[in-house]
Formats: sequence, C-alpha cells, structure tokens
Amino acid sequence: MEGTLYIISAPSGAGKSSLIQAFLKTSPSCEIKVSISYTTRAKRSTEKHGEHYFFVSDKEFRQLIKEDAFLEYAQVFGYYYGTSRSYIEAILSNGRDVFLDIDWQGARQIRAKMPKARSIFILPPSKEALMHRLQSRQQDAQQFIDQRMAQAVMEMAHFIEYDYLIVNDDFEQALLDIKNIIYGERLHLKKQQERHHNLISKLLLEHPHKV
Repeated sequence: MEGTLYIISAPSGAGKSSLIQAFLKTSPSCEIKVSISYTTRAKRSTEKHGEHYFFVSDKEFRQLIKEDAFLEYAQVFGYYYGTSRSYIEAILSNGRDVFLDIDWQGARQIRAKMPKARSIFILPPSKEALMHRLQSRQQDAQQFIDQRMAQAVMEMAHFIEYDYLIVNDDFEQALLDIKNIIYGERLHLKKQQERHHNLISKLLLEHPHKV
C-alpha cells in the first residue's frame, strides 16, 4: 500500500516545526518520515549528510536539474535547495507517509507533479500572536522581524490553495487536528480496500449476495 505525501506550509513563527516534531514523537517511526532536501550550501559542524540534508556540489545539483530529478527546487541566498523525486517515491512505495515542510511556491510545484499529495496550511491565531512569537526568539533586530511579518502576510494569502487549514491557537488542539487529518486519510476507502483486501474478499465470498 502506497503512503501519502503531506505538504505542510506556514509563515515563520506559526509553529509548524514544533507541531511536526510533536507529531513524530507520538507516532511510530515506521509510519511517517520527514523529507530530507538536497542542498548546495556547506555542511555545518552539527549537521550530518543524509540526516539533516543531502549535501551536494553545485555541479551535481545542476546535473540533477537536467535529469528532472527534483519535484521542486529553488535558489535561496545563492544556494540551491530541492526535493528529490526518487527519494520521496521510494518512501511512499514502502507504505510510509512523508511530511514535506515547504513554502507555498514549492507546494505549488509539487502538487502539479504529485496530485495525490495532501496539503496542510497552518495559521497563527492573530498578527499580534505571530509578532510576539517572532520577537520572543530574540534572534533578529526589529527591522528584520518587521520584514518577516510582511513576508508572513504575503504567504498567508495562499492558504486557499491547500486541502486543510489549521489555526495554531492552542498547541495541543492543533496537534490533534494534524493527527485527525493523517488518521482520516488512512481510513480513506481506497487505502482501506488495499489494507484489508483479504478480509473484504472473504467477507464477500461468505455472503450470499455481493454488495
């Protein structure tokens, strides 16, 4: 049974990464995996190849582009980032679901190539809450925080392109919403038919009238 690709997008500060990590802690590792991107930027001392990113040279990345190896790719601050088609397809073919943390532009590219993918957009409860979350990180000057806010407003306008919408007001409720989406998709008729094919065949054979 093929797994499902879940595209998850949100503006910076909406809590997307925290929700994904919280979901993974409560879900068996054999059920779902977070996609690992390819990148041309240098590996940091705390990072591992194949765990945080697949680190490749600029020449290698450009060759992969020519081979149409990416579901999506983009250049950010002079470095390439991309999602490998074969990497995603290998996981899905083994029956595992995949989380893909990506922005709306990448999501649009992937939906065009993988229409079966499901997409989730996460919103903050208010602009004030989002601003507070960005300021509480204490990593950026106010000028950059204001730029992030302007970027967030632009990004949030694309929520309409997604299948599901979650408002991260209460963290535990937002986490439950994600779980309900995942578990609900797994109960879809086609997936249940594949999962319980033998049982369904026996039940129909034993019944005097086929349904």
